[in-house]
Amino acid sequence: MKKLKAGIIGSGNIGTDLMMKVESSQFLEMSAMIGIDPNSDGLRHAKKRGHSIFDNGIDGFLEESNLADILFDATSAKAHYYHAQSLEKIQKQVIDLTPAAIGPFVVPTVNLEEHVTKSNINMITCGGQATIPIVHAINSVCQVDYAEIVATIASESAGPGTRANIDEFTYTTAQGIEKVGGAKKGKAIIILNPADPPIIMRDTVQCIAPGANERQDELIEAIQKRVRQVQNYVPGYTLRTNPIFDGDQITVFIEVKGAADYLPSYAGNLDIMTASAVKVGEELAKHQLSFSENL
Repeated sequence: MKKLKAGIIGSGNIGTDLMMKVESSQFLEMSAMIGIDPNSDGLRHAKKRGHSIFDNGIDGFLEESNLADILFDATSAKAHYYHAQSLEKIQKQVIDLTPAAIGPFVVPTVNLEEHVTKSNINMITCGGQATIPIVHAINSVCQVDYAEIVATIASESAGPGTRANIDEFTYTTAQGIEKVGGAKKGKAIIILNPADPPIIMRDTVQCIAPGANERQDELIEAIQKRVRQVQNYVPGYTLRTNPIFDGDQITVFIEVKGAADYLPSYAGNLDIMTASAVKVGEELAKHQLSFSENL
């Protein structure tokens, strides 16, 4: 089966986990790891596994841009602005795992099909990837007037980037709940739990949807169907209990256990981002391959 070559910008934990997931893809071929620290674990692993590596950042890759057809950016919002401009000039699609939000917000089970031709796709946040599918599923049955999500993650899985961008997390996730999930009003909260041993990612979704009490069976079916769809690319994504109804209020409890490809299994918040990004990359690859075959 023909594959498209994938490059990863950012040789930290997320970039390294992405690399291992891309290596298992049916539609993507891991080809290049791009970083700025020649001693980083990610570049060391990439070199050992036979991939091309660049330790002088995106500028080094641009000199050999034929090495990747699709790129994942796992750096920072500030860096992504420069990366996005550089890659747009050479017509490379990029999947953005940073808070930059230059391109449209995308959740694979909700709106991926309408954005496969976009040059820049934003993966929102870990909380967004975990909860927006549920909000959207509820909204498909009853209009969601208000949706509030609480993402609880292990403190150990929150690196400097996550901690520095907590304000962006809450704002971006809330925007995603509205723009992608369909809620009239969205709110997001993140909790860093310092428990030892570290806890698995857990998310609570509370929605106010008029008429929900009368349509419980439809809503449960829609939520369970959406969970199964997410499990196709995030196997550790599960319902902790059946949805709880209190009048027009619906409460859904989600747990996300990581696949432990590179990151620990408790880091479901990072795993759902990398797994969702690879799912998007595969759909972009399938679209590009289909388009080239029809020329």
